[in-house]
Amino acid sequence: MIEYLRAASQGFVGRAIMTVVLGFIVFSFALWGTGDAFRGYGTNKVASVGGAAITPDEFRFAYQNALQQYQRRLKAPITNAQAHAMGLDVQTLGRLIADAALDERARALGLAVSDDELVKAIREAPGLQDDKGGFDRDKFNQLLRDSGLSERGFFNEQRKVTLRQQIGVSLAAEIVAPKPLIEALAHFSGQSRAIDYVILPPSAAGDIPAPTPEQAQSFFNERKANFQAPEYRSTNLLAVTPSMLAKPDEVSESDVRALYERVKDQRFGVAEKRALQQIVFPNEAEAAEALAKIKAGATFDDIVKARQLSEKDIGLGDLTRSQLFDKAVGDAAFELPAAGVSDIVKSQFGPVILRVTQITPGSVKPFEEVASDLRNEIARDRAANDVLAIHDKIEDARASGKTVEEAAKSVGLNMRNIPSVDAAGLDKAGGAVPDLVEKDALLRAVFASDVGIDDQPVSTRDGGFVWFEVTKIERARERSLDEVKDKVEQQWREEETAKALAAKAAEMTGKLDGGVTLASLTEPGKLEVKSAADIHRAGGAGLNESAVTAIFNAPPNGAGSVAVGDGRLVFKITSDATPPIDYSGPEIKQLQARINEALANDLMSQYIAALEGELGVSVNEAVLQSAIGG
Repeated sequence: MIEYLRAASQGFVGRAIMTVVLGFIVFSFALWGTGDAFRGYGTNKVASVGGAAITPDEFRFAYQNALQQYQRRLKAPITNAQAHAMGLDVQTLGRLIADAALDERARALGLAVSDDELVKAIREAPGLQDDKGGFDRDKFNQLLRDSGLSERGFFNEQRKVTLRQQIGVSLAAEIVAPKPLIEALAHFSGQSRAIDYVILPPSAAGDIPAPTPEQAQSFFNERKANFQAPEYRSTNLLAVTPSMLAKPDEVSESDVRALYERVKDQRFGVAEKRALQQIVFPNEAEAAEALAKIKAGATFDDIVKARQLSEKDIGLGDLTRSQLFDKAVGDAAFELPAAGVSDIVKSQFGPVILRVTQITPGSVKPFEEVASDLRNEIARDRAANDVLAIHDKIEDARASGKTVEEAAKSVGLNMRNIPSVDAAGLDKAGGAVPDLVEKDALLRAVFASDVGIDDQPVSTRDGGFVWFEVTKIERARERSLDEVKDKVEQQWREEETAKALAAKAAEMTGKLDGGVTLASLTEPGKLEVKSAADIHRAGGAGLNESAVTAIFNAPPNGAGSVAVGDGRLVFKITSDATPPIDYSGPEIKQLQARINEALANDLMSQYIAALEGELGVSVNEAVLQSAIGG
């Protein structure tokens, strides 16, 4: 959530800073070389940036936070080895180094932010608002718990973030992409083409005979890796989850109804919406004068016209109460009837008069529609304690020297034997092994283990556990041709068919480039000539990405072909158009914003590179590995 506040506090400049620092250490290695970067200057710091030090505790805290975020996103545990393979340790160190460099520059420049400004920014952060638009202290406390920081530590961190963003704003806030670049990209994305085409089916390749023994052997020898038998593992499993232990039949109707009444508005309700307009006045006197005119017979629209306001000036949108930032405005607006006009409301932007132009009533799903789901939910929640009790008993038994299987029997449970499974979850016949709880995480754990290893159970997303024992390993091996003869022949035919279709398509393309029509190249009743228009680089006409790429790689009036499925598409371009650029249109404005942000990213990247080079960066690899736990 700290990252959320960072991103929320400053538009694209804030995002630019975050984008750059996440991967910046990779750029640093390319710039300085790993030999110079990994020079240690003491044993009590992971890295030094100028006069600032990154301590093992700071790195460990940031690394574990990043690791937990990835685990929540993937909904699966990640080992240190997996995190390293993903580059998570390098990314974390890169972010800390870039942050430290910016902090050093902020100190050198004498940048500062007042406590009042920090408090105001945090109190107004969208993620910390209650349903009425006010600051929610409970959400803030939860944020502190999630971040692992004290309130003082959190404010210190936010102070640093704000100062870093001040630097970013000074560098890139006003950056604007040059017009020729916008034009080139707009033309590239706006260009459209139309084609006539036919699809050559596999039958167009003619009869492809089975390979001779010599051809099959040669084909197999060149592709042995494709036909290799994967590694298989035999394992015993014990899954204990709330869903397995839940007893929904034992949940009473009154308990289900009680839960429904507590959560129906938040979970099953659609909040009431109101289309709102407001007139903002510079002072109370002008607001009172306008209200008096309305009470004397003038309309809301009369006041709007007299003040020379447009629809854009007065429109707030179609909003729920919680979407209205200003509590006073929300309370007043949701007390009005349809077409009602308010008295003077003291908003944060001054005195306002509101009008409701439309009301969309809220709704709630009936109890009968959600009762079954709620009953199961209650049953699972109650079973969670049973799961934890079983977990503790099994772990106590294992701690006393029992195997997982023996521990399972001690609580009246039996393990399930999987005779063979590969890393993809398939058995030796190629079928999926059924009912593997937390399949992906479980298989990763099984194939990272070995026979006789006492592994920790895999946690499930609903608060359960899966224990496992690897009992046998059959290593991957090369198969003989006799074992996979049918597959070899099938792949050989497919490749020969593709070659024949490609040759036929090349012959047709040559004739199309010579001026022959596509219709004249097709036999009546066999191949249908079709047309597709309005094809853009982003897609169109149901064509896949490779087909679109081939169409735009061809000359404006050219022809070409591309494999599609098990056939081949042969096309002739019939039109090529690039529309004029509408600089006032939303598409160009969005493109401009994206390019501005990309340029800001590039500028920040160059700035941080120069800053780190100026300050000097050193990394103690031994301390880094110790902090990671490697």
